[in-house]
Amino acid sequence: MDSALLYLRSFFQVLKLTDIIDIFLIALIVYQLLKILKETRAMQLVKGIFILFLILQVSSWAHLTTLNYLLRNAMQVGMFAIVVIFQPELRSLLEKMGRSNVGKLIDVATGKTTSDDDDYAVSEIVTASANMSSTKTGALIVIERETKLGDVIRTGTLLDAEVSSALLENIFFPKTPLHDGAVIIRGDRIHTAGCFLPLTSNTNLSRDLGTRHRAALGISEASDAIVVVVSEETGKISIAINGSLTRNLTEASLKTALGKALAKKTDRDRLKFWRSTK
Repeated sequence: MDSALLYLRSFFQVLKLTDIIDIFLIALIVYQLLKILKETRAMQLVKGIFILFLILQVSSWAHLTTLNYLLRNAMQVGMFAIVVIFQPELRSLLEKMGRSNVGKLIDVATGKTTSDDDDYAVSEIVTASANMSSTKTGALIVIERETKLGDVIRTGTLLDAEVSSALLENIFFPKTPLHDGAVIIRGDRIHTAGCFLPLTSNTNLSRDLGTRHRAALGISEASDAIVVVVSEETGKISIAINGSLTRNLTEASLKTALGKALAKKTDRDRLKFWRSTK
């Protein structure tokens, strides 16, 4: 017992403050990576790599030279294959890191700020969604935020029109050329219509969710966009944010949800307000 205490004491005497910080940061990074990768295909990849690493260590301890040699070379070549096969997951991971609190601090430091969306545009989106809900007209409205949706925009038709409930309802009217695609709203304008969105890779979704809802989840997973969905089968309104879908919204609850999601101010805005009140 005394020898164990002496060992621990000597260990902490040798351990420097920088070592403690280093260990803490590594643990934090690993935790955040596992949190982001949870319930994705990439998580299964991490498990596979961990198993291969264990086998590699066992083969080294057991002096299995041939197996150890093959595994080492396979893992070196496999790193390049991982980048190619899991390119969508890696891209999504980097985008999530960019939308994190650290990414927002970088935006503030570089002078990039996010202005509040016009209340008028939100009101028109809510009105259009409520009207289309009453007539069971399917709709998919994407509100672009910090993550630019250039890849998605190129699949649609450029409109560049002011947001209005009448125009949105006309776009999604059945059998019109653009009704099956998504509308992209940039700022207070309808930028593009008839866009194709990536579908979610989540296999644990309810079977009653159609293509519109899966597309809404897909683009919300790949960006920070807010997506409003009106079901063609039931007329129910849903909203997708950060890969999470909230269903069965009323006109009032949709307006509240959009208001909360779009009312975020940057740290610089809050700092200016604080200075102005001094």
